[in-house]
Amino acid sequence: MNMASCDRSDPLRETAGARLAEAAVSAIRHIPPATLRTARRGQAPAAQARQTAMYLAHIVFGLTFTRVGSCFGRDRTTVRHACAVIEDRRDDPRHEFGLAALEIALLALMRVLLAPQAAETGR
Repeated sequence: MNMASCDRSDPLRETAGARLAEAAVSAIRHIPPATLRTARRGQAPAAQARQTAMYLAHIVFGLTFTRVGSCFGRDRTTVRHACAVIEDRRDDPRHEFGLAALEIALLALMRVLLAPQAAETGR
């Protein structure tokens, strides 16, 4: 599930997508958003939440591993690892259901946020 209308040449929009993913995961996991961007790995719940947010930023908004890493203060190889870990967890129906719901919600939210801009530009 990828946001087809995401303009890859707009770093502000890309960062907004990463921050939306971060905010959604933070709210669900009850972890402060700043915790996901700390330089340290942190406790397992924080690391898992960060991995989930990075995965969603990549999958939902189509951000490259490099761009996601930049948004979260991580290297692209760390993002690649996080995406592999989360993708493996999708075999569990509970994780699959939760991730699918988050993907749909993030896409809907981004469309709503971009609707005024699209109306102005005629897209």
